[in-house]
Amino acid sequence: MKKRLVFCVVWLTSLTAWAPAPTPIAETTLLHAAHQLLTDIMVADVFSPPVASRIYAYAHIAAYEALIPFQKGSYRSLAGQLPSLSSLTASPSTECRPELAAIEAFLRVGKGLIFSEERLDKLTAQLWLQAQKRGYSERTIIASKEFGSQVALHILEWAKGDNYRQTRSLRRYAPTKKAGAWAPTPPGYLAAVEPYWARIRPLTLDSAAQCRTVGPPSFSTTNGSPFYAMVREVYDTGKNLTTDQRLIANYWDCNPFFLNIQGHLNFASKKLSPGGHWMAIAGQVARQTKSDLMATSAAYTLTAIALFDGFISCWAEKYQYNVIRPETYINAHLDESWRPVLQTPPFPEYPSGHSVVSTASAVVLTHFFGKAVSFTDSTEMAYGLPSRRFTSFNQAADEASISRLYGGIHYRPALDNGQLMGKSVGEAVLSKITLRSAAASKR
Repeated sequence: MKKRLVFCVVWLTSLTAWAPAPTPIAETTLLHAAHQLLTDIMVADVFSPPVASRIYAYAHIAAYEALIPFQKGSYRSLAGQLPSLSSLTASPSTECRPELAAIEAFLRVGKGLIFSEERLDKLTAQLWLQAQKRGYSERTIIASKEFGSQVALHILEWAKGDNYRQTRSLRRYAPTKKAGAWAPTPPGYLAAVEPYWARIRPLTLDSAAQCRTVGPPSFSTTNGSPFYAMVREVYDTGKNLTTDQRLIANYWDCNPFFLNIQGHLNFASKKLSPGGHWMAIAGQVARQTKSDLMATSAAYTLTAIALFDGFISCWAEKYQYNVIRPETYINAHLDESWRPVLQTPPFPEYPSGHSVVSTASAVVLTHFFGKAVSFTDSTEMAYGLPSRRFTSFNQAADEASISRLYGGIHYRPALDNGQLMGKSVGEAVLSKITLRSAAASKR
């Protein structure tokens, strides 16, 4: 509970720093604050990584589309670029302010996709009270909220067509007894997460199978076989971790639901999802580069789309190959007392989700901000871990990927081929979506 209260205080404190004057920094502060607000509620509601990516995508698309009418052609709408997304019929009034319309669209879509609606309403009310205290007139706030609400309803109606609701009735999944197949893992032996996520409508891919990768080695318990060799690497690596490797494993853990077991007492520790970590990186770099409101929204949106399609691609492969986790194999065939550094997540091993979505995010962020961007990532400081410095998005993605080997939850082929898949997803996103107009791109 203390951690949630700290988040809320930080969020509200940040609002006091912005003023209604239309300066780039002042305008973006509100969007960053709204993003953090929604993230905190998503952490509290314990959304799985795939579902979290869906919330981020639709909420940020709504904010982005709410800003488009104010851009005078410098940025392009996603209508016509994303499947079945039509153009808005509504238009803002002269009293409407873009930053206010954007956060209304963002938070209203977020509310439609989370569980803690009442908590979001309370924090949103405080946001609008702060806006009023900072000098926005009641007329401006009403006009901005009205347009933002119209955008949100448009996006929420579009989101209904992605097959999410239909998959809610398909979540039951019976693990197969086949040798080498995934089975629930300790300590909670939780049910498989989103086994039918491949049925969700992608945003830029033709299908969940567009970016398929090669399959894993054939299952074997024979010493000297490729499968046994990759298991042995996980086992040996885990027994000889350096201090830095252990730190890297924990830094990129991003387990939304860590199950603590103390005797007969079970309780969960809630953390950011892998997608949430990369959305935080996008926000940090937008601040660092002093991006204006539209560029900040575009960076968030492009990253969210890459995450959304990355999880669809990855989850399709996970349940296609249905590979046993290292913990299950090692306990059965090598060492029954062995435990990984990280808690094994409840879904099949191949490919590595973090490898896929981290690489996809790195591809689109490199395209958006450029190759020369270095940054300090402080995302995990809220969970007691130090910040880390990276010379590029690709370096961060590489570290996120190898962290899964250090953590003992993935074999190396899942990392290497997961990164190849992520690169394909990122490139597919960039091939389908153009955010900046040709004239704006040259500036």
